[in-house]
Amino acid sequence: MAIANAKIAYQAYEDIFSSDRWQALAEHGASPQRLLWASTSTKNPDYSDVMYVEELVADNTVNTIPPSTLEAFADHGQPQPDTVHRDVKGAYQVIAHLNHPDIQINLDSVMAELIEEGIDKFIQPYESLMSSIEEKTKAVSETPEQVAS
Repeated sequence: MAIANAKIAYQAYEDIFSSDRWQALAEHGASPQRLLWASTSTKNPDYSDVMYVEELVADNTVNTIPPSTLEAFADHGQPQPDTVHRDVKGAYQVIAHLNHPDIQINLDSVMAELIEEGIDKFIQPYESLMSSIEEKTKAVSETPEQVAS
């Protein structure tokens, strides 16, 4: 489901950045934003440990790969160009099947939960970074007399 959703998101991205509206903005110096595939490690041990890296290759994307996934990909990954465009029709079918009466997954609800969890996962590191910067700034700005007292 995650790969199907990402492929559909990439299609939307391409639609936006190929639109007349975007072209008008680009003519005035606008730069496109890149899509972020965040922390693309495989959580399920039954799946390939490089599955998301291999399936989400696309122009204008950033993929934050955990070190262990990067090492696995260097070891046995199969790099292929532009995999995000493969079987887009199948991706739409996967997402459509989520509404099947036997499955009944509300994608909007799942996405809202994932967004909330994703934001929470960035808040703590951000606050930690800001605290560290503040401490280092104070330490650097203290005079020798303040440090001695």
